[in-house]
Amino acid sequence: MSKIVFHLNCLEQGGAERVVSNLANQFARENDEVIVTTQWQSENEFALDRKVRRVHVGLRPCDEKKGRLGKFWLRIRYFRDFLKKEKPDIVIAFAQKANYRALMSTIGMKLPVIISVRTDPVGHYDSLADKIQIPLLFPRAAGCVFQTEGQKEFFPEYLQKKSCIILNPVHEKYFHAPKQPSRQKRVVQSGRLVDFKNQPMLIEAFLKVHKKHPDYELRIYGGDSFDGTKEILEKLIRDNHAEAYIRLMGASDSLEKQLPEAEVYAFSSDWEGLPNALLEAMALGLPIVATDCPCGGPRTVISHEKDGLLVPVKDAGAMAEGICRLIEDRELAERLGRNARKIRERVNGQAITKQWRDYIDEVIAGY
Repeated sequence: MSKIVFHLNCLEQGGAERVVSNLANQFARENDEVIVTTQWQSENEFALDRKVRRVHVGLRPCDEKKGRLGKFWLRIRYFRDFLKKEKPDIVIAFAQKANYRALMSTIGMKLPVIISVRTDPVGHYDSLADKIQIPLLFPRAAGCVFQTEGQKEFFPEYLQKKSCIILNPVHEKYFHAPKQPSRQKRVVQSGRLVDFKNQPMLIEAFLKVHKKHPDYELRIYGGDSFDGTKEILEKLIRDNHAEAYIRLMGASDSLEKQLPEAEVYAFSSDWEGLPNALLEAMALGLPIVATDCPCGGPRTVISHEKDGLLVPVKDAGAMAEGICRLIEDRELAERLGRNARKIRERVNGQAITKQWRDYIDEVIAGY
């Protein structure tokens, strides 16, 4: 068994944080020594198994008056001091800043670091700062985990050669939800209310659907990201007098009970890494219409017309047509839902943990 340190910014509810909490808990149950290191704590965080240690390695109260550069180096120093003390077998970093921080903190140390890319690299790994840091730091990575081929192809060949692609694990509660004997006349979506998920396009599409199928409603589940998206959605609903059939449901911890009641799941993002919400909807056996967004997350897990429908990004007309098609052709919808449910074989905790375990062992052995 290994001593594994995960490093990320925080455990606030989000895609990368969900994956880290699932992996950390699973490894701890298998008797690894697991430590999750973060830069800060938030109010709404994923729960960790009691066997997992949570350690703050970020700034301290006395550091708040220091300048930006001083804070930057203190973050590196505190994490480096922690690693020297704990002497783990491997560090696994999640997301951009954590990747850079882990690689900088381990310079001169005989400690393998696996970095992990969790989003569309375009727009997130192509700034001037990235173009400086990537050639300086990424050659030091002992390995890299991507979610899609689109992510992998963005980076230099030296990183691709020592990388692997691993899907996100889905919480087992989505595997045990009972199949609904009948579905409600409802379209659903789940995920934070945030600009890149383009829920305004979904509302625009559903307004078209509602003209054709006035007995259907749209429910959007997800917490507020406080970027103004919620206010935009509320205004759209208000301006179209759609309060009776388009509802913002807020965040929920029981989606496995609420989502299966619907006839259609609609995914509207402009870009994503590999969206957990989409994997959960597939595991629940929901008929899905999804945007074929970069960097290829939906296309990685959905084959068009086999286990879901793929439509172009930002195309409200195509989204509306896809939703109507599944409403009107229930035989197609149920077939897509049955096939989508097979994703469980690929994203259950045991299967994903084994892939991570095999890759970690390979990296440690070859370092």
